[in-house]
Amino acid sequence: MPVKVGINGFGRIGRMVFQALCDQGLLGTTFDVVGVVDVTTDADYFAYQMKYDSVHGKFRHPVRTEKSDPSKEEADVIVVNDHKILCIAATRNPSELPWGKLGVEYVIESTGLFTELDKAKGHLQAGAKKVIISAPAKGDLRTFVVGVNHEEYDPAQHHVVSNASCTTNCLAPLVHVLLKEGIGVEKGLMTTIHSYTATQKTVDGPSKKDWRGGRAAAINIIPSTTGAAKAVGEVLPRTKGKLTGMAFRVPTPDVSVVDLTFIAERDTSIKEIDELLKRASETYLKGILGVTNEELVSTDFIHDNRSSIYDSLATLQNNLSGEKRFFKIVSWYDNEWGYSNRVIDLLKHMASKH
Repeated sequence: MPVKVGINGFGRIGRMVFQALCDQGLLGTTFDVVGVVDVTTDADYFAYQMKYDSVHGKFRHPVRTEKSDPSKEEADVIVVNDHKILCIAATRNPSELPWGKLGVEYVIESTGLFTELDKAKGHLQAGAKKVIISAPAKGDLRTFVVGVNHEEYDPAQHHVVSNASCTTNCLAPLVHVLLKEGIGVEKGLMTTIHSYTATQKTVDGPSKKDWRGGRAAAINIIPSTTGAAKAVGEVLPRTKGKLTGMAFRVPTPDVSVVDLTFIAERDTSIKEIDELLKRASETYLKGILGVTNEELVSTDFIHDNRSSIYDSLATLQNNLSGEKRFFKIVSWYDNEWGYSNRVIDLLKHMASKH
């Protein structure tokens, strides 16, 4: 029997996660998405948003809508590949959602509103068994990055977990290779050149907490904060306190790139690091870490489902000759699609442990 799943927040990431589940051939076989939650229950509008995407193109699966009850004014059920998904009205508290009634076991929490443990626990009170937060989370919970520490998941202990951020999912595999292969990280600074996202403004607007973040996204390079580098310390405890970083939000709608500059714990060379990253991409990080040796730009990585695509050329060309300790690594990521596929990979892993 397919495991029943609910998605709370059918916005950018919620829809991408659902699409990733469909594209991986899991809908109706491994998982049954029985409900999606948002501020509207207009299934026709949900279907439209799924069918057409300005960045990722057209949805690859047949979509139609219907009413859950003939008395309804508008359609409130999406039907994808003949599988019915109920559109549910958002609530102020996740504990009020009908997960128990629908038999939902796993909830993807992608509203961006319930990222604190105590708030996300509302889904458990509503009847769900496990919650995956599709964002960095706060509280006494575990953060997992698939390919790095997901094997530490314990179903007896971990009921609400975080899939970290898209940037942490790009950075952590790189750092994982450095640690696993004995290079080590004494300290490092990360910069992510990051596409704009839905939290930003199309024209200058109010942003009391982040003045620069209120400026027009499509015509500015906007310095911003990110907890992505520090979050690697939660995934790889050996790096705690050794990494920090910042973001530059740039006028592109999707795909970002990490620039990691670090001091190694032992003498090495950029050539050795390059070889280790390439080997990892073909072995223990296959499907998570990719490699490019071509002269590519950001749009070439749209809809790439890997977490991190190491740019060998950009890395080898931009390090100091003969340097033994101080290095720069460059790696790309589709901050929407790669991340959404990891949410599904974590869901698959968790479900396999029950």
